[in-house]
Amino acid sequence: MIIAVGSKNRAKLKAVQNTLLGLGMETEIVPIDAPSNVSAMPFSDEETIHGAIHRAEYCLDHSKAKLAIGLEGGVAETPFGLFLCNWGALAERGRKTVLAGGARILLPEEIAGSLRSGEELGPVMDDYCQRTGISSEEGAIGVFTNGRIDRSEMFGHIVTLLIGQREKKRRG
Repeated sequence: MIIAVGSKNRAKLKAVQNTLLGLGMETEIVPIDAPSNVSAMPFSDEETIHGAIHRAEYCLDHSKAKLAIGLEGGVAETPFGLFLCNWGALAERGRKTVLAGGARILLPEEIAGSLRSGEELGPVMDDYCQRTGISSEEGAIGVFTNGRIDRSEMFGHIVTLLIGQREKKRRG
């Protein structure tokens, strides 16, 4: 089965590949540089969900894949502070798109303030860590959990939730 992924980000591709292998699914994964059609730094659950949906549905429209997965990271403001949020969408021809969300973590005020002033998380994290490519590697979640969970594991959890819902819909 061909599954398109709406990103060429290494962490997102690793999440999909490792999760599907772990579930025993034999697939060919096709990365597509799919637009999210949302802000470069999504600033709510709703905007982040829309980004994931757009990525997944774009992949179906621009490939021969049977299934497509869109993964989107963003942030959500709460009364407790700014939280990292992550969403995924699984689109399948002829079926309703399935959604799932993932782990949340409160961002330090130093990071949150930069995001509130219009900066994007990836470059902010690169500056914070004094190196490049954080978003393609462990991500902010990896930095702020001291490596206990990284970005691909976080998105892998979302992919597992998406596949599980798809399987349930097909059976039920």
